[in-house]
Amino acid sequence: QPEILIRSGLHRLWFRYRLHEKKLPGRPDIVLPKYSAVILVHGCFWHGHDCKYFKLPSTRGEFWQSKIEGNCSRDIRNMSALIADGWRVCVVWECAVRGSSGNTEAVCHKIACWLKSRSAQLEIRE
Repeated sequence: QPEILIRSGLHRLWFRYRLHEKKLPGRPDIVLPKYSAVILVHGCFWHGHDCKYFKLPSTRGEFWQSKIEGNCSRDIRNMSALIADGWRVCVVWECAVRGSSGNTEAVCHKIACWLKSRSAQLEIRE
């Protein structure tokens, strides 16, 4: 759901994008070729974000720890490959858009400002 909120917010701001481009490392969630930018929308649990929404399950702890560490290392590898290929990367964490819908609009405006800037990276968190 956070990805859909970001996509619809960007669409309302007249940004056009591609979804899950297969030719790019990690198949980024949102690709904006006009701006040489990709947006990765990360779920706090699945990507091991250090926020109030992440809690390691008490059952099968070793499995989940290994799974999340693998996701994090894959994220780093894919992000490095995207940057090396000349892409600008924005990471939006689930906690930034979770809750009231007012957060989504503010997040989309931050992304819009970043897209129009020359900054290489942006991370939006709670």
